[in-house]
Amino acid sequence: MSTKSKEEKRTRILHAAISVFARKGFFHAKISEIAQEAGVADGTIYLYFKNKDHLLISIFEEKMEQIIARMRQEIDNATSVSDKLRRFVTTHARLVVEDPDLSHVFQVELRQSGMFMKHYKPVKLQEFLNILSEIVREGQATGEFKSNIAPGVIKRAVFGALDEIALNWILKGRKYDLQESARQLAEVFLLGLMLPNMANAG
Repeated sequence: MSTKSKEEKRTRILHAAISVFARKGFFHAKISEIAQEAGVADGTIYLYFKNKDHLLISIFEEKMEQIIARMRQEIDNATSVSDKLRRFVTTHARLVVEDPDLSHVFQVELRQSGMFMKHYKPVKLQEFLNILSEIVREGQATGEFKSNIAPGVIKRAVFGALDEIALNWILKGRKYDLQESARQLAEVFLLGLMLPNMANAG
């Protein structure tokens, strides 16, 4: 089998796993169901992934890499530091809305994996969060943001708030406008971050 064919099959398995995990839940999902959805034999799954936990972590790593690239592209188009923060928050929400199955896996099913929660080092998640730190540091360097606020605190606070509204949106049946909620959230954080003269100007 060619390298391209192997990659295509691996990608197909990942996509099938996202669908099955979102529909059945991580604990209840069976490898045989993922194999059936991917159109491969059960044993084929184990040629690419050690077990169900490894499959879940692989989804996280690969999709986070794509999300990071998308986020950086959005931020590169920003017109100011404040716009960068707004874009980070609203893009995060848009990504959740665009792929609800993946969002369900990220927001709900990852928490069900003992391996992910206890043993896995989420390097890609830290890279994602560090985008926020970079934005805050830039704002402090340009004099737009208050200098006495730790970037590490802000990145966790912003992500924690985003995580909460996204999780609630998923669990409550997507009954409200998540992107509008994110927009409001961005404004709240900007009010806390920006110096008074910058906030009045913005």
